[in-house]
Amino acid sequence: MVSFDSTYFQYITMSLTLIIAVISGYFILLMTIARLTTRNSDAATFYTANKQSPWYLVAFGMIGATLSGVTFISLPGEVGTSQFSYFQFVLGYLPGYFVVGAILLPLYYRLKLITIYTYLEKRFGFWSHKTGAFYFLLSRIIGAAFRLFLVAGVLQLAIFNALGVSFWVTVMITIALIWLYTFQGGIKTIVFTDTLQTFFMLAAVIISIVLITGQLDLSFGEMVTTVQESNYSQIFFWDGSKNNFFKQFFAGMFMAIVMTGLDQDMMQKNLTCRSLKDAQKNMFWFSIVLVFVNLLFLCLGALLYIFSFENGIVTPERTDDLFPSLALNEFSLGAGIFFLLGLTAAAYSSADSALTSLTTTFCVDFLAIKPGEKKNEKKIRLWVHFGFSVLLFLVILLFQAINDESVITGLFTVAGYTYGPLLGLFAFGLFTKIPIKDKWVPWICLASPLLSYLLNLNAIDWFGYQFGFEILIVNGAITFLGLLILKTSGSRQPAN
Repeated sequence: MVSFDSTYFQYITMSLTLIIAVISGYFILLMTIARLTTRNSDAATFYTANKQSPWYLVAFGMIGATLSGVTFISLPGEVGTSQFSYFQFVLGYLPGYFVVGAILLPLYYRLKLITIYTYLEKRFGFWSHKTGAFYFLLSRIIGAAFRLFLVAGVLQLAIFNALGVSFWVTVMITIALIWLYTFQGGIKTIVFTDTLQTFFMLAAVIISIVLITGQLDLSFGEMVTTVQESNYSQIFFWDGSKNNFFKQFFAGMFMAIVMTGLDQDMMQKNLTCRSLKDAQKNMFWFSIVLVFVNLLFLCLGALLYIFSFENGIVTPERTDDLFPSLALNEFSLGAGIFFLLGLTAAAYSSADSALTSLTTTFCVDFLAIKPGEKKNEKKIRLWVHFGFSVLLFLVILLFQAINDESVITGLFTVAGYTYGPLLGLFAFGLFTKIPIKDKWVPWICLASPLLSYLLNLNAIDWFGYQFGFEILIVNGAITFLGLLILKTSGSRQPAN
């Protein structure tokens, strides 16, 4: 997931000038969109897009933000080891997104929130608010840096090595481009650029499917039949493995709730819609389309393996390398270029919104800035935006310095544990009216992911059970139980 064999890029570097021209044109297009969306902008534009975003643009753009560059590369290759079992996880998204649309969005709109973690202060107090915001910052910084590290590595091998450009320069250019088209318009620009980037990501997948189908000399119907009858298309698993349907389904449900409904990055887009009704329409159509998009990725994965078998191509030992190795070594030049565009778009659509949401959360939750209330608000925001850009740059360079895939992916995994405390905090706030001792909340939220991680490491030895994504539910439950211990006789009223 972290590195790619440079031999995969020998073919594509033969047309370096064309690749640079296409990707440069792509970023010029992003800059043009940024310029158009920042006309007549004010302080509220960066944070809320003045509540004027068309819901259908938000819905389409969220697909690209949800499917990052990691998913773009990893999901097709994963089909070789777990078939279509991931689709069980995706089916769990539907009830999860229903909870977001029916419970969380009405709450956020009713309280007129800019950041969703402000709710925690209204419900519990100062320390709960800061804890929730801190965990979001931590998980987003590591997650965004990891995804950008992946893309910067691909661009380094495909383009910049041939130009003699150092990796740190590649990273600096990558982040600088994001900063340039987001620093002014913020979330308003993101809504439109994410739409463009989702288009390129899906175009790369569809072009790859069409190309493989043509080379296998299959009609559309024959392609569908071939995938269905292959060894890769099994969806439902009922055994006790980590691919068990119930484990995957409920993990997908809760993952959708926390990584969308309790995530400022994703919710900030939803909160730019003109009304709650529009935001709910956005969530409904987004969830439906996302299911089919994931199925498209899985079908691509099956076709990649079938194509490799039919042509006697030895598949890479690491499944993450399958899609890039075929796209850049076996497909046409045009398909290779679209792969690079799709990968870049997938990573940038999650990274640019991450930078914007990090800036928003720090300004609103930690600096207590309200749009338009301070004369120097714009100057402060620009410095915060720049500061997080530098931080992402440094974390990516740290990943390169570590140069150990197991350590880096471990850091990425640990960042995922930070969503458990958010799940517990919001669940406790929404479904109970119990006041708690707010000053002890950070300690509970520190202990719960550590206990969950320890449990996950030893579950097989202790219980003969293997946890998968459902460890998130356990993490949230530990936080919930910990908050019960903090029960007090205070009179703080629930903000729901």
